[in-house]
Amino acid sequence: MACHGGSSMRLEDGASWLRMEMPKLKTKSGAKKRFKLTATGKIKAGVAGKRHRLLSHNAKYIRQNRGTKVMSASDAKIIKTFLPYGLS
Repeated sequence: MACHGGSSMRLEDGASWLRMEMPKLKTKSGAKKRFKLTATGKIKAGVAGKRHRLLSHNAKYIRQNRGTKVMSASDAKIIKTFLPYGLS
């Protein structure tokens, strides 16, 4: 008896299974929560040391660490490997 279901190794158009696509790359979920891309493609991140124990820091430290900073080129290169398709 012949099987009428079709082979799972065959694509819809009857092409060979050797022509399968590569699997999609996963984005690191921690990286997509922590970093943003600028319009020029640089990576922004929040500055560390702003959560607690701010009384022991002087006003200049607190003021300069307000907002976000652009990551250095060497760090940005590593972070971009965690974001294969960029950030949308």
